[in-house]
Amino acid sequence: MTRPPPPATLFQRLLAARFDALPPSVRALHQGHGRRRYHGKVEVDRGRGVLACLCAWGARLPRAGRGAIQVDIDADESLERWSRAFPGSVMRSRLWMRDRRLCERLGLARLAFDLGVEELPGTGNAIVWRVASVRVLGLPLPRHWFRGVVAREYERDRRYRFDVAATLPVVGLLVHYRGWLDVH
Repeated sequence: MTRPPPPATLFQRLLAARFDALPPSVRALHQGHGRRRYHGKVEVDRGRGVLACLCAWGARLPRAGRGAIQVDIDADESLERWSRAFPGSVMRSRLWMRDRRLCERLGLARLAFDLGVEELPGTGNAIVWRVASVRVLGLPLPRHWFRGVVAREYERDRRYRFDVAATLPVVGLLVHYRGWLDVH
């Protein structure tokens, strides 16, 4: 007797047929259910101004540093809980789908992202996250403030890689973190 296929994951549902066009390590990170743990390396830069520090604190963004990262993901069909242990800080978030967008609760902020699959020069296809809306303490903020917020997940040298940057008008750099995880 053959078993039915496991239910689609959050990212499989959001990306639909585009999910299959992703490199193996990116698919591997986003196609499992249950609890998983990944290890890798990360570099984090943070803005230093008062407004940048206040915004980063409100979103619980990681501190500046370099070193090991541990990412724990607990996923079911409709919700993923992520815990990212950076050098000197931990960033936790919850992810779910609403209105065909990926939503993320991060500290005091709730963000909605449009996910795309785009070819990055020298790396192949990548998941690209672009901000569609932001609410802080339930209040909507202007979308154009967040044009400088983008995340990319891709593969280079058969290794899963991430690059997340957040820059706001007037405030400047909030955070830029990038690195890799072993997902196999």
